[in-house]
Amino acid sequence: MKRTIQKVAILGSGVMGSRIACHFANIGVQVLLLDILPKAPNEGETKKGLSLEDKPVRNRIVNESLTNTLKSKPSPIYDQSFTSRIKTGNFEDDLSKIKNYDWVIEVVVEKLEIKQSLYEKVEMHRKPGTLITSNTSGIPMKMLCQGRSEDFQENFAGTHFFNPPRYLRLLEIIPGPKTNPDIITFLMDYGDRFLGKETVLCKDTPAFIANRIGVYAMMSSMHLIEKMGLGVSEVDKLTGTVIGRAKSATFRTMDVVGLDTMVNVANNLHQALQNDESKDQFKLPEIVKVPYENKWWGDKTGKGFFHMIRHDNGKKELKELDFESFEYKPVEKPDIKALGEAKDIQDVKQRIKFLVNDQNTVGEFYRSSYYDLFRYCSLRIPEIADQLFRIDQAVCAGFGWEYGPFENWDILGVRDSLKKMEAAGHRPADWVLEMLDAGNESFYRVENGQKQYYDIASKTYQTIPGQEEFIQLDTLRAGKKKIWGNAGASLFDMGDDVVCLEFHTKMNSLGAEVVEGINTAINMAEKNYKGLVIGNEGANFSAGANLSMLFMFAGDQDFDEINLMIAQFQKTMMRVRYSSVPVVIAPHNMALGGGCEMSLHADAIQAHAELYMGLVEFGVGLIPAGGGTKEMTLRFSNELKAGDVELNRLQEYFMNIATAKVSTSAVEARALGYLEDKDDITINRKRQLAEAKAKVLELYDGGYTQPLANKKIKVLGQTSLAMFEAGITGMQYGAYISDHDAKIARKLAWVMSGGDLSQPTEVSEQYLLDLEREAFLSLTGEKKTLERIQSILFKGKPLRN
Repeated sequence: MKRTIQKVAILGSGVMGSRIACHFANIGVQVLLLDILPKAPNEGETKKGLSLEDKPVRNRIVNESLTNTLKSKPSPIYDQSFTSRIKTGNFEDDLSKIKNYDWVIEVVVEKLEIKQSLYEKVEMHRKPGTLITSNTSGIPMKMLCQGRSEDFQENFAGTHFFNPPRYLRLLEIIPGPKTNPDIITFLMDYGDRFLGKETVLCKDTPAFIANRIGVYAMMSSMHLIEKMGLGVSEVDKLTGTVIGRAKSATFRTMDVVGLDTMVNVANNLHQALQNDESKDQFKLPEIVKVPYENKWWGDKTGKGFFHMIRHDNGKKELKELDFESFEYKPVEKPDIKALGEAKDIQDVKQRIKFLVNDQNTVGEFYRSSYYDLFRYCSLRIPEIADQLFRIDQAVCAGFGWEYGPFENWDILGVRDSLKKMEAAGHRPADWVLEMLDAGNESFYRVENGQKQYYDIASKTYQTIPGQEEFIQLDTLRAGKKKIWGNAGASLFDMGDDVVCLEFHTKMNSLGAEVVEGINTAINMAEKNYKGLVIGNEGANFSAGANLSMLFMFAGDQDFDEINLMIAQFQKTMMRVRYSSVPVVIAPHNMALGGGCEMSLHADAIQAHAELYMGLVEFGVGLIPAGGGTKEMTLRFSNELKAGDVELNRLQEYFMNIATAKVSTSAVEARALGYLEDKDDITINRKRQLAEAKAKVLELYDGGYTQPLANKKIKVLGQTSLAMFEAGITGMQYGAYISDHDAKIARKLAWVMSGGDLSQPTEVSEQYLLDLEREAFLSLTGEKKTLERIQSILFKGKPLRN
């Protein structure tokens, strides 16, 4: 049976319900969001003469929930206009409407009797065959669907989203005892393709996979932290990005999620798990119990493991919890020797190995936490999952880990770690020993270009399902598909005569090595391939140009070198634009400054939905000079139609650059003019490179021909200069901008106007490139620009001087 989802009804508008509604609206689905009736009008409604019979009163709960959600940061919705796709109502008046909806998702409070009562009402109105799923985080499916009709049970499953649904990639799919297997297949595929999720098939066990393992890892760490006497800031420094985990690390994560949430899951697990050999790890140690009982639950209560104090003078002071006195003290800045020694190790895998082998307290902490986690995960198979890769997928997608438990074990060496684990009393499941005895040294391997996992049941390696639809650079690397590389970039053969250029500098900044990589990749693609993808699997596509090098040259007043550097970068961007093969760029997360400029010059962009793209050079006292200013002027010219008010759109592009405007989604990037109609958006990050490759082949098969240089870009000269000058002067007089801001803005206006031309004129791309390079060069000689660059480089903060 072919299923299409055009309309979704979401029952429950709390934190999760409203956010799930927003994410379905993000992908174009019509949503009906329902909640309970209020018991009575509130004071404000009573003053207006409203009663419980009036619609604004009856829908107050759902409307307030949605409004609060839409105000939250980061936003749950790609574009505020998408809220028109969400209709609201209440269970009494509007539940009957679900008969017209393709999928009903229940997201009410985590109480079995309340959910079952709602399901009874749903059965009165639901059309047979309609999907019905629950977002429960732990109530078993077999209990939820008890007493329901055969059709209900056959179309019922768990769909456990993680909060916030837009940003966290995990969607756990949990079959009920009678769920039609076709429903599970559909949900797994739909979550992946349409919702952009890592869909993980779970068994109907307490807390499913991610929370079972993730909360265990948290609680086990809490006991270890208490035993070792470690502090809040110390632990967060050890457990964040340094080992490939979320920036919020341990205690900051608990403050954001809510300590009460984690404790409730831990308590439920301790009560529900009768045969778990480690169930006592879910008991609360004092460092968790005391803040929990004091309701120091984190951001939701104003204080948690961290406490932000706002003084009467407006200043903020961040404090952390002292685990000895349980009072708040100034945040510590621990100087951890091992982390200092590891900071220059760019490869996270190598950094993890280095830190685990440290012979002091740091190494002891890592070894104890990793070894216990490895042991626990091995013992959970086949209880919570039959395949080990599902545990890694769930933990990585749900908790923001770069590598899952079994992947980490592979990094440290399974056999070597086993000896140390057993010596420390952490004996894993017997199947691990059997795997090693059979000569299988790792949980994962790459074979014939596909990532495989060790399958415990068959005692053989099997390909991870769905891998053929993804392209992962680590897999290409392991499969020896790298065909060129230097210190900052690598070129891979993606198959089908398409190559992919990856950056691997710090923050994927664009320095000399990356520029060399782009030129080399295009040269090789023009000779031997159909086209080129530029993309990577780093945390960000690119944070922009290498400011350190520019700062050094500017400080030495070596303007000839700066001029050559800019000219080379411009030339490289034009190579991206005018190569003889299609070039598709796949930006994700941050694509700033030079990363944005490069994308603007591609034949097409295959953007990830989460795209923070912008020309941000103004913030460091400069203007975009890698073709960015030229390109936005060119786009203004291309967009002009008869009867347009020419200055309005040009001013929009000017303000985007002058305010360093950054999109908060790919949808917004399109509205800002960074994406065009020819560009596409990928919602699932894991599919992005494969879809970029498909785009290259589509362009090639469509008869791609090398574009001709544009020599007819309309600029407005004195007309737009006068408009810009009036605005800049007004902002300056009103003290909205500094004198240096005004100077930069005038340089930008000069370039976008084409200089002091007496009338609108058509100019070439090279003409505008020369103007932007001259303006950029002059600004690097400004003391205040150097101060701005210095502040970003050494303090990590923008300076408005």
